[in-house]
Amino acid sequence: MALMKFLFPPSLFVTATSLASFTLMATSGLSELRGKNLEYSKFFNIGSKASDVEKSKLKLPSRIAMATLYTPAFLAGVSSFAIFPDENLRFLLLKSTISIHFFKRVLESCFLHKYSGEMGLDTMIVILSSYFISSALVIFNQQLTVGLPEPLIDLTNPGILLFSIGISGNFYHHYLLSKLRSQGPNKEYKIPKGGLFGFVICPHYLFEVLVFWGFAFISQTLFSFAYAMGTTFYLLGRSSATRKWYLSKFEDFPMNVKAMIPFLF
Repeated sequence: MALMKFLFPPSLFVTATSLASFTLMATSGLSELRGKNLEYSKFFNIGSKASDVEKSKLKLPSRIAMATLYTPAFLAGVSSFAIFPDENLRFLLLKSTISIHFFKRVLESCFLHKYSGEMGLDTMIVILSSYFISSALVIFNQQLTVGLPEPLIDLTNPGILLFSIGISGNFYHHYLLSKLRSQGPNKEYKIPKGGLFGFVICPHYLFEVLVFWGFAFISQTLFSFAYAMGTTFYLLGRSSATRKWYLSKFEDFPMNVKAMIPFLF
């Protein structure tokens, strides 16, 4: 099988966790595409009666919720240096990139983003669990490859390149989004401009996908590839839902702007 030239030979455990990860993420992406959205950001309270939400949901300020949900994945990356201290360069790069990415997201949540609402505690727990468990499994599955023959084709350097482009582009477009809102109480939504926003409404998702494919190329395990593919499907669904939201809110939204992939989707 040609794919095996790029991967470490997977065990039954790796295969099972890979299938589960991809299925859960892809299903979530399909739900987003069909309009059943995780309730955060602009989708908070959509499809629910406000009075019902007030009575039934525990909520947190978005800044606190977002910083909290990224923290366990960051800690999984950092703690892996102590748990698996004497591994090879590939493993060191994987642990480092995971730690850097989620630390960046914590810092952005605390100091860069400007939020307009709240997040349900249940939604925060779902996203937190997904990031933490998946990051921990990427690291643990990598540890299982120690001592195995290296893949025939080494993707480490392309992985570093993808990660570098992804994390830089993701930060830049998050910065552009943060400049759309004032510091005052009126934090209305506007059509984003600059960077790749002239081509897609969610370029930050596009670059985040590159980050996860960077993880996959550095790792070269079946699980990391399944996780990257599942994340791609989820963010395709989320970006499509976001584009529909902008179309419904702004009459002058440019129809040539796609959801996540320029000119295609």
